[in-house]
Amino acid sequence: MRAIGCRMNLPAVLNGLLVSVVAALLWKYVRLIEHTSQLEEELQLTRQSQEFSQVRIDYHGALLALQEHGTRMVCTGKMHTDRICRFDYLCYCTEAEEFVFFHSNASVMLPNLGPRRFQPALLDLSSVEDHNTQYFNFLELPAAALKFMPKPVFVPDVTLILNRFNPDNLMHIFHDDLLPIYYTMQQYSDLDDEARLVFMEGWSEGAHFDLYRLLSSKQPLLKEQLKTFGKLMCFTKSYVGLSKMTTWYQYGFVQPQGPKANILISGNEIRQFASFLVERLNVTREEGDDYIVVFKRTTNRLILNEAELLLALAQEFQMRTVTVSLEEQPFDSIIQIIRGATMLVSMHGAQMITSMFLPRGAAVVELFPYAINPEQYTPYKTLASLPGMDLQYVAWRNTMEENTVTYPDRPWDQGGIVHLEKEEQERILASKEVPRHLCCRNPEWLFRIYQDTTVDIASFLEVLRETLKKPNLKKAKVASTVHPGRVREPKCQTSVQATNEAKLSVSWQIPWNLKYLKVKEVKYEVWIQEQGENTYMPYILPHQNYTFSENIKPFTTYLVWVRCIFNKNLLGPFADVLICKT
Repeated sequence: MRAIGCRMNLPAVLNGLLVSVVAALLWKYVRLIEHTSQLEEELQLTRQSQEFSQVRIDYHGALLALQEHGTRMVCTGKMHTDRICRFDYLCYCTEAEEFVFFHSNASVMLPNLGPRRFQPALLDLSSVEDHNTQYFNFLELPAAALKFMPKPVFVPDVTLILNRFNPDNLMHIFHDDLLPIYYTMQQYSDLDDEARLVFMEGWSEGAHFDLYRLLSSKQPLLKEQLKTFGKLMCFTKSYVGLSKMTTWYQYGFVQPQGPKANILISGNEIRQFASFLVERLNVTREEGDDYIVVFKRTTNRLILNEAELLLALAQEFQMRTVTVSLEEQPFDSIIQIIRGATMLVSMHGAQMITSMFLPRGAAVVELFPYAINPEQYTPYKTLASLPGMDLQYVAWRNTMEENTVTYPDRPWDQGGIVHLEKEEQERILASKEVPRHLCCRNPEWLFRIYQDTTVDIASFLEVLRETLKKPNLKKAKVASTVHPGRVREPKCQTSVQATNEAKLSVSWQIPWNLKYLKVKEVKYEVWIQEQGENTYMPYILPHQNYTFSENIKPFTTYLVWVRCIFNKNLLGPFADVLICKT
C-alpha cells in the first residue's frame, strides 16, 4: 500500500517542482522587467539632466550620493545681507516652488543657524540689500523621503542661483544684476565661463536678456523653465546669492534714495567690467573727430526742442552731435558710439548707466525736468564721481514751469494724477519741488519725472560753461588711487625746558612704497593726545620730523600717531602709536 501511495504522489511532486521552476522564472522575468524599467527611467532622467549641459552625468551615482550624503552647504558672510552659500545637491521642487535641503548623517550645514535662519532669511537672492521680496530659504527633509518623491533630475553644471531685481530697467540690469554677477563669478574659480545662471525671481526674459547671456557660454535658465524638466530638480553644485560689493546706490526703500553709506567699488573695477562687456559684444571704438552724444527718448520725458539743443551744443563746442535711442537702435551699436564720445547728454533715466562706457576725460550732462531737484536723485552723478571713473559731471535743471508739459490724465505709473483726490491734485500742480520721499510710487515724483521739457538753451549753456572743463580725451590720464603704506621707524624724543615748558620731537621714515611711486604731493598727518584725555591735536606737516612745543606740558605722557597722505586725499594707515613722556 505504501508503494502504491508513493507512485501516486510522484506526479504531484513533479508538478510542484514544475510550478516552482516556472515561478522562479517568472520572478526573475518580473525582476528583469523592473530592472529594465528602472534603467529606462534612469536613462530618461539622465537624458533630461544632460539637456542642460554637454557634461556627462552618472545618474545612478548622483542619486546614490544624494541619498547617502544628502545636501551640503557652506556659506561665507555673517549676516543674511552679506552671505553667499555653496551647495552640493541643493534641490528644488517645481510644484511647491520651494528649495529643499535633504538631511543625512553626512549632511553639512554651515552656518547652522537653527530658527535664526528665518530671521528674516538665510540670505538675499539679489544684490539689493534686505528687500523682503528677495529673501532665500529652503525646506528640510530627511534623505529617506526621496523614496516617496518623484525621481530627481540632476543639473550637472555649476550654477549661480539668484534673483534679477528688475530686468526691464537698464539701470537695474547693470547696477543690480550684471556687475554683481560678474564679480561674484570672479570670487569663485568654478563659476567660470561654463557655469550656468539660474534666475528665480519669476520674470520673463525681458528686453535686454542678451546682456545676461554675455556672462556665460551656457544659456541662462528661468524659474518657469525648470518646470519643463521635472518635478524635482537637484543642482549638483551651486552657489546661491550675490556679492553686494559692486553696488553704489540705494533706491530709497528705508530712507530717501542716495549713494550707499559705504561704497566698496571704484571706477577701475567698473571700467574693467565695461571692457569685458565690450569684448563680448565685439564692438570697436568710433574713430575720428570728437563728437557729442545726445540720448533721444521716444515715449516720455522728451526733449521738445531737441534740434535746437543739438545745434547749440555743436556751435558751443565746435563738435558734431549724434543722437542715439534705445528704442530705435541695437544696444551694441549705441555702446560703440558712446565709447568714443566726448560728452553724453541725456534726460535723467536708466539709459544714463551707459555712461560707464565713456572714455576717461569725457563729460556726463544730466537734464532734470521741472520741480525735480538733481541733488536728490544721484545714481549717475555718484557713478561719474567714483575714483577711477575720471568723468566730469554736470546737472541742469528746468526751473521754468512754462517750459514743461505735464500729463495728469495718464495712468498712475506714467505720471497720471487724476486718480487722486482733487485737493491732492491741486497741491501737486502748485508744488515747486518734489519733497524727498521713499521708493517707489510717490505720485508727485512720478508726475514730475514723466514731464516733457523744452530746454532753455541760455541757462543750459551757462551751466556748462560754469562747471565743465573742456573735455579732452587725449590728455585724460588715469587718476592714481595708490595709497601710501605705513611710515617707518617712527620715533619721539622729549625734553623739559622749565617747570612749565617742554618739547616733543617726532620723526619717521617715508613709507616703503613711496620710493617706487611718482606722487605730486606728499604730506604727513600727526595726532597728539594727552594720555587720559578724549581730544587730540591734529597737524598736517610737509616734512618727516617736527618739534612741538605749543601745548606740550612737562612730566606728561602723550600718545602720538603718524600717517602719510598722497595728493590730499589718499590716506595711509597710522603707524603703531608712540608713547612719549616729557
